[in-house]
Amino acid sequence: MSASAETKKPLFWPLRLGAPAWWRSALTGRLGSSVHDAEIAGIVLAFRVRTLILAILAVWLLFSVAWPRDIYYLTIVALFFVLSYVPYRLRYHRFAKLIKAIFIALDVALVTAAILTPPLGGLAADWPVQTRLRGQEYLYLLLLLAEAVLTYSPLLVIWTGLAISGIWSFGVMIVYWLPGTTRFSDVTAGSGSLSDGDALRLVFDPTFVSLTQWWTQLIVTALLTLIIALAVWRSRATLIGQVRAEVTRSDLARYVSPDVAEAMASKADLGFGEPTRRNVAVMFADIIGFTGLSERLSAEQIFDLLRSFQTRSCRIVFEHGGTLDKFLGDGFMATFGGLEHQADAAQRALSCALALQEEMKKWNAKRRHRAASEIKVAIGLHYGEVVVGNLGADRRIEFTVVGDVVNVASRLEAATRELGVRILVSDACLAAAGLSAAGEFDRVLNISLRGKSSTIRAHAKGTEEFAPLIDHRSGDPGLLKGESRPTA
Repeated sequence: MSASAETKKPLFWPLRLGAPAWWRSALTGRLGSSVHDAEIAGIVLAFRVRTLILAILAVWLLFSVAWPRDIYYLTIVALFFVLSYVPYRLRYHRFAKLIKAIFIALDVALVTAAILTPPLGGLAADWPVQTRLRGQEYLYLLLLLAEAVLTYSPLLVIWTGLAISGIWSFGVMIVYWLPGTTRFSDVTAGSGSLSDGDALRLVFDPTFVSLTQWWTQLIVTALLTLIIALAVWRSRATLIGQVRAEVTRSDLARYVSPDVAEAMASKADLGFGEPTRRNVAVMFADIIGFTGLSERLSAEQIFDLLRSFQTRSCRIVFEHGGTLDKFLGDGFMATFGGLEHQADAAQRALSCALALQEEMKKWNAKRRHRAASEIKVAIGLHYGEVVVGNLGADRRIEFTVVGDVVNVASRLEAATRELGVRILVSDACLAAAGLSAAGEFDRVLNISLRGKSSTIRAHAKGTEEFAPLIDHRSGDPGLLKGESRPTA
């Protein structure tokens, strides 16, 4: 094998053969990615928690253990830090879980060795090695089991429990079969039982190793592993459920307005979508002359144009707290204050309309550099009481607004073409937004719309002549009647 090939091997390169199928997560896509991120966060948290614990232990050892024995135990603490730091650094490795499992086994082996092996160089008391099984140091191994909780992985919890039981048992058996060890079976050979006094003397024999204590440790570890694994499994199931709901909400927000998706998810049990009367500002916006424009463009160019327009429009509407009710071919309908009461709904709608026109100016500046046609947008705004709620059949519903306000806003948007203005805002909407907004408009008009018995007082902005770009798709030449007059 060449030197260059050797340098490309990742750490633990034999793992390139692949982790077992049962070890790999069955979750895929954004759901699997989100759960993986939570697992990564668990590894980071476990590293930080262990670092804090090791720091506390280091301080405790400095004050409780005489020198130079404290150097020996501080070295073990440093080794534990290294064993946690490596999986932390490799947390984004494709086999991070398998690497973590290997280092869990190394953790258990290090704790077991630290408990059963006396410090070298005469640093420990000259007691029989069997006495090292008499203390409570086994509890340090259970701390490793507690740390596994942070991994969000029941498999790693079970693996930790198995590693503790297996490696600890291996160490106990080594001590148990040492030549100097006193075993119960040796003392009771032939008789099969001991008197109370003999049993007491045996228990206090410093070379005696009790298998009963070992069995108790194994049973407690197994039960604790089972309980913790079930708890982690439940927390993981809860995590997956939350992530799945969030992914679903995110996907839903791509088909309906994000605020509607959020309300559907958080208020489903509160009767979301029940018809309600509410004062709402309604906006209609449409690309002027789109029919003529589309005749000069390919289908792919039209698709890209609409997508770019919709992306910019959505951003502006959402920034102003609006709800995108629906796309209407080369236009859209948006509402303000429909999802929940907004005292400033009219002001939001007005600001949104002005911001949308500014966005079109910026977009057109970029389009001019590409020698592309300018995009001109007409906007109609009206404000008043409507009915908001879910509308549709059992299998297909949408959250929308219904009422004459919607019709008037749509007719105002259509009227911009014959008036040669960019924005038409009803007097009701401007009054609700505040008189200070009147300075944004060039003219005041009295408009008679088909189907309305009385005229509509409206305010216009943008006096550029659109006549060459008028789109007569509505087939309603009598849409606009009356005359305009300058603003006083």
